[in-house]
Amino acid sequence: MSTKGADLGEIGVSDPARLDKKGDESVTQNAVFDNDPEQPVAPDQFDDNYRTSKWEIWAYYTYYIGNNGLTLFNFAPTAFQNLLYQAAGDSGVLPFAGKLRTIDSIVLLSNGISFAIQIAVFLILGSFADFGSWRPNILIVLSLVAYAIGFGWLGVHTEEKWRIGVGLYIVGLIAYQTTLTFWTAAFPGLARNTAELKNKAEDYMAGTISRDEYDQADMMKRSQLANMAFYIQSVGEIVILAIIVGIMFGLKVNASEANNNWGLSVLIAFASGVWLLLSIPWFILEKRRPGQDPRGNIIMAGIKQLYYAFSQVWKLKQSLLYLIGMYQDT
Repeated sequence: MSTKGADLGEIGVSDPARLDKKGDESVTQNAVFDNDPEQPVAPDQFDDNYRTSKWEIWAYYTYYIGNNGLTLFNFAPTAFQNLLYQAAGDSGVLPFAGKLRTIDSIVLLSNGISFAIQIAVFLILGSFADFGSWRPNILIVLSLVAYAIGFGWLGVHTEEKWRIGVGLYIVGLIAYQTTLTFWTAAFPGLARNTAELKNKAEDYMAGTISRDEYDQADMMKRSQLANMAFYIQSVGEIVILAIIVGIMFGLKVNASEANNNWGLSVLIAFASGVWLLLSIPWFILEKRRPGQDPRGNIIMAGIKQLYYAFSQVWKLKQSLLYLIGMYQDT
């Protein structure tokens, strides 16, 4: 392969002079076109149309401030279990799934149903988070579902509506987990299109750094974005919680059971409204970067990745034990 003339644009080197002193042979020692299947490089890495901006990164952070879990992962389960206990009364049982069951049994079954549906959803849609170009649209649709469920709790705050509460709880968990997954999948593309990674990529193409050095820079940038997102989300959540405390006092949630139920529904809706507002910048500013090439059917590409992950998991025994312990705890 020649690196002269027009061919330079094809391999993404913006400064041909950087190659003049190296020559073809030295450049190819570390170049990206080594076709290493174990360490793929984002196909949009050298496209200026996808260059990551400061405002896009902050929009990414603000979505996470909104999707902080207070809505469907914290307050909704509390509201759900409150209604179950109030509807069950002194008997402690309710008819669910064909027989009388305790509150704990209903909660565990609801969790199981939710997780089973999540497995099915991720087997079908999960690969769209990494492959193709559907991820942004799927995130918008899933977010709209999550907002609707959050606002729907405004109509479910009395014990006779506990069955509706079950449905909102199950679907709410699915919406929360799927939106978080499709949001998280965006950060490798953000990192690989920053100015810092662009410079590292050019150094790699010029043969001045090794593949390991390039991968280290890529890993550090991704880690930086992920850690900053968590930090900013935590700070933002503190502000939201402070406002929520004021809302609780305003609604006098300690005055009665009915007030407490209504207060929880209002808090879920309020946090959902904050989530909606804070997600708009991301929906507008995100650059629709193409994902990985599935080399065929996207769903099958995801299943192949899952098979590969299972075949490699035994090499990470400590991580496997951690995951097993985490899910046993939940």
